[in-house]
Amino acid sequence: MKLSMLGQYLSKMRGCSTCPPMVPLSEVAWSWVGAFLGIAVVAYLHDKFLAKIDMFMIIGSFGASAVLIYGAIQSPLAQPRNLLGGHVISALIGVSLYKLLPSDLWLAASLAVALAIAVMHLTKTLHPPGGATALIAVIGSSKVHDLGYIYVLIPVASGALIMLIVALLVNNIPRTRRYPEFWF
Repeated sequence: MKLSMLGQYLSKMRGCSTCPPMVPLSEVAWSWVGAFLGIAVVAYLHDKFLAKIDMFMIIGSFGASAVLIYGAIQSPLAQPRNLLGGHVISALIGVSLYKLLPSDLWLAASLAVALAIAVMHLTKTLHPPGGATALIAVIGSSKVHDLGYIYVLIPVASGALIMLIVALLVNNIPRTRRYPEFWF
């Protein structure tokens, strides 16, 4: 009996469908253009302005956001509500947990990611890179920690907003693409 349950459990890991087809080269090209421009604007602002005043604009989770908002634009996870809400909520949670548990990083990191996922689900703002945004707030450098709640505004909210503006502009150039699918 138990072996049968284990077999059923393990059989779920085989998957149940085939690999999706290749996307057209035009989609690949527009995804590339959007990702390049979105990250370029955020990185340029970081490099030319904020780094000089010991601030920063770019975080690793923006790379994952770029995949969604330029490469998977129809996904519910890529919509503006999810992009902005997911990052901001997760940043708030990450900063709060670092402040509550600064000497227990393993616990703060675990709680930050888990709580960020739960709250994003409850607020309908699930954006996978938000988990990384929460984690960065906990395990980031002293430069991240020194920002405190400013981290939520710069780099998180402002960087995500810039990337959203680029996504709105670039994703709507070709007739075959439309972004967003929904706002709220």
